[in-house]
Amino acid sequence: MIRLAKVGKSFAGRTLPLLDGVDLTIASGETWGLIGPGASGKSVVLKLICGLLQPDVGAVTVADLAVSGASEDALMAVRARIGMLFQNNALFDFMTIGDNVAFPLQREGTLPEAEIRQRVAEKLRAVGLVGSEEKFPNQLSGGMRKRAALARAVIARPPILIYDEPTAGLDPVTTSKIYDLLRAERDQTGATVIAVSSDVDALRQFAPRMGMLYQGKLRYDGSTANIADSDDAVVRQFVSGALEGPL
Repeated sequence: MIRLAKVGKSFAGRTLPLLDGVDLTIASGETWGLIGPGASGKSVVLKLICGLLQPDVGAVTVADLAVSGASEDALMAVRARIGMLFQNNALFDFMTIGDNVAFPLQREGTLPEAEIRQRVAEKLRAVGLVGSEEKFPNQLSGGMRKRAALARAVIARPPILIYDEPTAGLDPVTTSKIYDLLRAERDQTGATVIAVSSDVDALRQFAPRMGMLYQGKLRYDGSTANIADSDDAVVRQFVSGALEGPL
């Protein structure tokens, strides 16, 4: 479903590439978690997959569609296959929650308004936001805004779901609820899922396979069950949270 081949990406002001020869293949229906220190390139990987950034070298392919070097029309076809939960939620402040969640379906323009509103009501019920349709984002708590953003990301039933820090800034109880919702959506749809999170323990319980970025390299990519026993001391230290080590 997703392939990065020898991908490199640099930014002005950095002496070393942020990504340096990253190879990654994610199969259809697979759930892959990505961890790493701050500014290690995790969000950049997500943006490359969505075509929001282009690699300096290498190739990105999504569902057999070339992302790297693609035209804007071709990128729109790729993005139509992706539901994205942004780290900052990215809800439209001037829209009600109902209109925010309805936005992907209205943009597609294939469903009558009555069916769209029915789908919105069903999805808000699924995320525990019944009665919030007419509220605006600033009237909701952080956890409620995250759930609304999740409803918007999944409402069009895309085959690929990308979650960028889905529980950042949330308390442990709300974090647990969010991951329960992510599991339920994945199990119901069979979507391919990529999740980036700084909450390593929560992500380990969600993703059967994980990768770790460090200094431009994918230092680990394999079974979550084995990551704590990696041969790489950097990976072991990051996963355990130990203060002593090469990091």
